[in-house]
Amino acid sequence: MAAVANTGGQRRGRIAMSIRVAVIGAGRLGGFHAQKLARMTHVQLVGVVDPLAANRDRLAAELHTGSYSSHLELRGRIDAAVIAAPTVLHHRLAVDLLEAGTHLLIEKPICTTVAEADELVELARRKQLVLQVGHVERFNPALAAAVPHARNARFIEAVRASGFTFRSMDVGVVLDLMIHDIDVVLSLVRSPVQSVQALGAAVLGGHEDVAHARLEFESGCVANLSASRVSYEPARKMQVWAPRAYANIDFGTRTMTLVRPSEALLRGEFHADRLAPEQVEYYKTHLAEEHLPRQQQTFDAVDALGLELQDFVDSILSGRQPWVTGAAGRDALAVAEQILASIASHTQDQISQPATSPVAIPYSRVVPPPHFSLTAGERKAS
Repeated sequence: MAAVANTGGQRRGRIAMSIRVAVIGAGRLGGFHAQKLARMTHVQLVGVVDPLAANRDRLAAELHTGSYSSHLELRGRIDAAVIAAPTVLHHRLAVDLLEAGTHLLIEKPICTTVAEADELVELARRKQLVLQVGHVERFNPALAAAVPHARNARFIEAVRASGFTFRSMDVGVVLDLMIHDIDVVLSLVRSPVQSVQALGAAVLGGHEDVAHARLEFESGCVANLSASRVSYEPARKMQVWAPRAYANIDFGTRTMTLVRPSEALLRGEFHADRLAPEQVEYYKTHLAEEHLPRQQQTFDAVDALGLELQDFVDSILSGRQPWVTGAAGRDALAVAEQILASIASHTQDQISQPATSPVAIPYSRVVPPPHFSLTAGERKAS
């Protein structure tokens, strides 16, 4: 069989021997993408693109592929591309490539504004092209294990923190780190966002390095998100309180801890304040096993970036939608825009009384305890 023909809409659903792919951006992340694509079946890595000759030539030599200074040099020679360039360039690069009939995987965030994202989603739809966004946390096995227990979530808290890496400095922590958790929360809640409140602080530069956001959904779910890229300790954690379970997800260690309360607790039939003395003594050692049993699963390391790229390739070959569509990336960006607008409004309110900027602001360790009690109406509805 021949390689996928470069014919835009005719390409969806065709079977191909190989897909001709280029990586746009030869920095750290682009290098990872290129290395993995070079080893994949059904993929021919045509080249890497970067305006810096040293970056692209080094990577091209390592992977025995072509080196290009502009994506325009590859017009008509590729079927798909990964955009791993700075966020401010995503829109311009994506428009050029989509217009040329190229399937795209764009690293998160999809671009810098919702208006730009809308244009890309519509252009991909019109051209019948795969448009995928690199929200790689969706491929974490700990999240996958929690999803069945997180339906109809009532409360979500997420913490994402790292030290300052001196990368992604063209955007702040909301589009750099928090965007991961925004995407995960939207995939779990699946309800329109009703209101957004946020605070943030710039510590080392012109963009916010610390941010806290509260999202309220029409379903009644509330999500508190915290992100810092000037933290002393790394963290990638999320807690989800649903009507029948509590799930604690550690993305870093790929661990999911699940608590499923007993039916007595769910029905509101257990009252600790009414126990007889001998029952109190008994439940001091047996409460968890009988009413709050806990299960913990730790998963083997996975190549999440490799799984993401395989999903991209499979989507092109089969004509199906990718796991994280352009529309999903657009929705995450829309919430991020609201968070940044809220941060900006608070900043303007406080500009006359500036706070002293700390060297680092640690993330909050105050996490509310899980509550499983339901009202009579909620019990009836469930």
